[in-house]
Amino acid sequence: MSDISVTLPDGSSLSVSEGASLEDVAYEIGPGLGDDTVAGKIDGELVDKATPVHDGAAVEIVTDQSDEYLDVLRHTAAHVFAQALQRLRPEAKLAIGPSTDDGFYYDVSGVDLDESDLEEIRAEMEEILAADYDLVREERSREAAFEAYDDNRFKREILDDEAAGEDPVSFYVQDGWEDLCQGPHVDSTGKIGAVELLQISTAYWRGDEDNETLTRVYGTAFESESDLEDFLERREEAKERDHRRIGSEMDLFSVPDHSPGCVHFHPAGMTIRRELEEYVREKNEELGYEEVWTPELNKAELWKPTGHYDAFKEEGEMFAWEQDDTEYGLKPMNCANHAHVYGDERHSYRDLPLRFAEFGTCYRNEQSGELSGMLRVRGFTQDDGHAFLREDQLEEELLAHVRVIEDLYETFGFDVEYVLETKGDDAIGSDDIWETATDALRNALETEDLDYEVEEGEAAFYGPKIGVNAIDALGRSWTIGTVQVDFNIPERLDLAYVGEDNEEHRPVTIHRALLGSFERFMGVLIEHFKGNFPTWLAPEQVRVLPISDDQLDYAESVAAELDDAGFRVEVEDRDMTVGRKIRAGHDDRVPYMLIVGSDEADAETVSVRDRQEREANDVELSAFLDHLQTEREQKSTEPYFVPVQKH
Repeated sequence: MSDISVTLPDGSSLSVSEGASLEDVAYEIGPGLGDDTVAGKIDGELVDKATPVHDGAAVEIVTDQSDEYLDVLRHTAAHVFAQALQRLRPEAKLAIGPSTDDGFYYDVSGVDLDESDLEEIRAEMEEILAADYDLVREERSREAAFEAYDDNRFKREILDDEAAGEDPVSFYVQDGWEDLCQGPHVDSTGKIGAVELLQISTAYWRGDEDNETLTRVYGTAFESESDLEDFLERREEAKERDHRRIGSEMDLFSVPDHSPGCVHFHPAGMTIRRELEEYVREKNEELGYEEVWTPELNKAELWKPTGHYDAFKEEGEMFAWEQDDTEYGLKPMNCANHAHVYGDERHSYRDLPLRFAEFGTCYRNEQSGELSGMLRVRGFTQDDGHAFLREDQLEEELLAHVRVIEDLYETFGFDVEYVLETKGDDAIGSDDIWETATDALRNALETEDLDYEVEEGEAAFYGPKIGVNAIDALGRSWTIGTVQVDFNIPERLDLAYVGEDNEEHRPVTIHRALLGSFERFMGVLIEHFKGNFPTWLAPEQVRVLPISDDQLDYAESVAAELDDAGFRVEVEDRDMTVGRKIRAGHDDRVPYMLIVGSDEADAETVSVRDRQEREANDVELSAFLDHLQTEREQKSTEPYFVPVQKH
């Protein structure tokens, strides 16, 4: 048998026999690694350790020390759930059961389940873990697989679609129970240290609203009970931070049934949004953007040359209809409209870069089951921008954008992860322009000495992208901002500028969104701050608390002075004790409370109490006002009043 060559993660090559499996490769590297092998990756795809490698394959071995190990463990936990369910409810029909970032889920049909059933199923899962059943991979003919699933149309569709042309196909068997699956899995059920079932929801088969509704059971699994307990604590904290709950408590927004997936901003929420808009406008001015506005309604022809029409129609994401034999749509993105603004005039090389910014409202037909408050919506407003420039200006322009993004996210107290998304299978344009665009983005990140991950093949079809992921107070990663380089759409839309040689040339386009969309960013922000917004963002920045009605006039005069300085201030004039007024202000997440009694009124001072319950008495209002103005200008993330007392 002839040898083939595979590439290891360090870039070295290894010669193995043709037909060798990933596990064989591991043993070639060393017997210890072979013994520890759980699974592997071939050309980036996570697969079973028994999978044969091919000549030239990029190979990575997965052990219990690998980042991917938890995914493998949780995939096995999904099988344990399915076995436990069918022990208790043999009539259950299984659909799919993948691992997720937080655990796993399994979609099932033919049984009625609710939250009260989860404890019984979990107990059965514990018995399966304790029994430590081996997971055995078996290969069977397609004919045998179809016979095994004679009464399960979901598995038969998988055989027809995802497994089309495969013969044999793989099953995994544990204690006589079996499931059609590509794997990979851990060696035995006892490798799973702890499991929990979290919730029940519904899902459409294959995510299509026209298909059957299935029951989806979510769970999680870890190597140890302590890891599970830590996860459950974080999950409870995440529930307390849920932007939908806090948004309701603070009366920030709503998503009513008559506007599914479209956020209504209430006055307090609109206050936050306006502050964010003004901050982005400051950053746009730093970058040299001019603000434009373009309509949501356009003829569908606008998006056909760029490829967006086909991309969005294929995924069912565009709201479109015909009227008077013409197809119209609600714009799913702003770039074609901005390209029109650019192309509406003739431009010289001296004019570039031209930069257009818009708080542009777009619509995408997300599936109803995927909608989630402000985080997953159908209508959203991007802080979008497009810069049209010469290729020789690209490096400087990208550096300016990356530096502004660094500064902006630091303002909100986010740690940031950068991801470089490279050319995918659906890419348009030549390899050369993709290489140029990708190198320009990479150089910007490296010039700023920023750590970044590369996600191969994940770019949009028209150009590579830097994805900006914000890490919130719970360590969760949220994809928000983007910077993309695009040589293709200017070509497709026939955009041009007149060069120094008096010939026409194509501009390069940078697509960028600093916050992403206001809806998603605000949802993330609410959860990040737990509703305790920095003073500059807080809908109500100061609340004045008169101890009795005798100080009401003085409280009103204090509020008027703060209001004249541009601060959002209210007077608490309800008939409540001062203790209840303080608790109400704390519950309402007001950054500062000013308590005024007879002593303060006589001395024309205030007592300051911040959200962290720090206090300062006998403070001159002018000193507090000076501090407020400094805090607003610096956009501090927390109230930090330093007492300056009257002498």
